[in-house]
Amino acid sequence: MRTIWLNGAEWLAVLRIGLGLWWLESWRHKDKKSWFAGGGITWAAGIAAEHRWPAVRKGFDRIVRPRPRLMAYVVAYAELALGLGLIVGLLTPVALAAGLLLNLIYLVLMIHDWGEQGQNLMMALISATGLFTMCWQDWSLDRVLGLFV
Repeated sequence: MRTIWLNGAEWLAVLRIGLGLWWLESWRHKDKKSWFAGGGITWAAGIAAEHRWPAVRKGFDRIVRPRPRLMAYVVAYAELALGLGLIVGLLTPVALAAGLLLNLIYLVLMIHDWGEQGQNLMMALISATGLFTMCWQDWSLDRVLGLFV
């Protein structure tokens, strides 16, 4: 593939690193004190309680509501781990698949908020593109360590 300035694998690495920075920003902008005190899960519970799909309400009540503190930590540190993993390119296919899953969960939970959906759809598209084009081929620890070759 011919491109200006970088080759195709390098542009995919740029896309991967950009997605990692996006996840890192998702983690950074959270008010950690409020989030870990239950603010984030309380907010999500309100969204789930009024969700148009009964399966979302039931799933939230069964999985998240009984474990609000644990789920707050899981969400926040998943975003941090995804960001760091994608930036340095470590376990990249795992991070891309996990990020795609997390964005799809966010997408389903926030199905009524189209402003939020743009971000989740874009991040999911970048994750799928990175996964199927093997964006860890350049500028990654995966390549240095010989993982996923």
